[in-house]
Amino acid sequence: MIFPFTAIVNQEEMKLGLILNVIDPSIGGLLIMGEKGTAKSTTVRALADLLPEIEVVKGCRFNCDPSGPFCIECLEKKERVEVLETEKKKMEVVELPLGVTEDRVVGTIDIEYAISYGKRKFEPGLLAKANRNFLYIDEVNLLEDHIVDLLLDSAAMGINRVEREGISFFHPARFILIGSMNPEEGELRPQLLDRFGLCVEVKALTEKVLRKEILKRKIEFDTSPERFLEKWKPEQERLSEKIVQAKKLLPEVKVSEEIYEIIVTLTSQLSLDGHRGDIVLLKAAKAYSAFNQKGLVEKEDLTRVALFSLRHRLKRLPFEDPEAEVKKLYELLSIL
Repeated sequence: MIFPFTAIVNQEEMKLGLILNVIDPSIGGLLIMGEKGTAKSTTVRALADLLPEIEVVKGCRFNCDPSGPFCIECLEKKERVEVLETEKKKMEVVELPLGVTEDRVVGTIDIEYAISYGKRKFEPGLLAKANRNFLYIDEVNLLEDHIVDLLLDSAAMGINRVEREGISFFHPARFILIGSMNPEEGELRPQLLDRFGLCVEVKALTEKVLRKEILKRKIEFDTSPERFLEKWKPEQERLSEKIVQAKKLLPEVKVSEEIYEIIVTLTSQLSLDGHRGDIVLLKAAKAYSAFNQKGLVEKEDLTRVALFSLRHRLKRLPFEDPEAEVKKLYELLSIL
């Protein structure tokens, strides 16, 4: 059994970062940085219980969206003028373990079957299961480089293409990437770091009251998981419904010229590379507004999500205090 998301004590930034990605998957995922024992993995796995249903092509092994893009199997059905029926399917959290092989990630084409029967046979990998779902990598900074390259390619193209001996197969691979890591165990490659839409830092709680509450809830859960889950069920259902309502409201959230001006002024003065930071900041602010049932993005929404969106994009000189740019960020927000 999985510990309930709403029962996790504090760690509000981490929880909000995950929720915003459920509301708007195009935000681009979340990187969670923090020391061991700070409930990083527990929180991500607990998210599964809150995930909404999505509409998929019935029977599709790759969770294809009825409006596209389609896998090669769905395209072949369309070419045969077959009707693509639809069904509802709950989103899930798919875990990618360290030491995973390339075939396990991208899938494999059975060459012997193709030779024997003259038909293509594809065994889906984790990217197939992760399409339109969350793909979670614990200790992402320790992932092997060739696997990182595969993820970067799929994330950039939104497609997983496998070719072997002249036989090819492809399917959509649009996943929400969630990574967790302990910075003390090594850095993350810049190319992968930039692929995460949001980034949060988590620390062990030092307040005695909060530490005591963590202890009580953990013991209560271990003693009687069923009773504990039943106790937190109303909170889980309230949050789940709030997320569903936010997803419905999101397309209607308006953005004023003032908000656009604040964003570009902020990001230009911080000298960020590219425009990904601007885009993520706006999307996160819109998702946060929708989460709070507001139809218009306000400056306070930007302020709430600015550090999530820009923390890992801030530049600093060698030997410079990493908090210097964070301080500059908040100073700019206060005067804009």
